[in-house]
Amino acid sequence: MKGVIYLDETKEGRINVEIKRLKAIFTKLSTKEKKFLEPLIQRAAYMKIQLEDYEKDLLENGYVEMFSQSDKQAPYERERPVARLYTTLNGNYQKIMKQLSDHIEHVPVKEKSDGFEEFVNSR
Repeated sequence: MKGVIYLDETKEGRINVEIKRLKAIFTKLSTKEKKFLEPLIQRAAYMKIQLEDYEKDLLENGYVEMFSQSDKQAPYERERPVARLYTTLNGNYQKIMKQLSDHIEHVPVKEKSDGFEEFVNSR
């Protein structure tokens, strides 16, 4: 969807693009770590593409639909099954992304000095 241009619009092609994108994040890891993360990367890529497809469906068709058990009953509004699937899959995707992000080398951000600390320490 946003941010990534897919040259291959098939689901499999989109998943492969996402796998490559995720693998590029982990290039500095050891071969052993990369092998360990491979299944998570594949699951995360699949889930992201599936979520994008669900999002498109939800934007086009909404989260609720009119539903009736029979012709004799008045229809009522209910959550569409894809909305529930989206919510569940999104939660699982977030968990996998958290697991993956735990393996990213975190570099502390240095705050820009205003010179005060250096001044005090030099006295």
